[in-house]
Amino acid sequence: MLVSVLALAACGFSPVYGPGGTGSKLFGKVRTADPKTPDDFTFAGRIAERMGPDSAATYELKWQLRIAVVPQAITPDEITTRYALNGSAEYLLTNIQTGHAVSRGQVSSFTSYSTTGTTIATMAAEQDAHERLARLLADQVVTRLLAIDPATVE
Repeated sequence: MLVSVLALAACGFSPVYGPGGTGSKLFGKVRTADPKTPDDFTFAGRIAERMGPDSAATYELKWQLRIAVVPQAITPDEITTRYALNGSAEYLLTNIQTGHAVSRGQVSSFTSYSTTGTTIATMAAEQDAHERLARLLADQVVTRLLAIDPATVE
């Protein structure tokens, strides 16, 4: 085990949330753009949960969510009983003072929901699927942001 730790240290590996890690360099320093849709609101909320409140914002995160509803299970009577939500998020992290792009990219994921219950149950399942997808996309964006060192990119 000691050999593997030494090997990781030799390759420049450092924990994200360790001393000097990118987690501490970005925590509380990322302001999100204003949400425009319920999906955006969930996405921004998850970013704030993971990156901390933007009390000393140095960076601004802008994004665009694209979510498509795709029928998955169709009965012989042509009734759809399951839908998939395919989503992607394009993001751009910029330095607020300089306006320079620090990181940009795109992530994607999917989730699904069933429509076999009542109308109210179906609506609740759809809303829950949207929230899950927005949170999944936000988690992927945070993972990508924590993989970079903003000081070395600018």
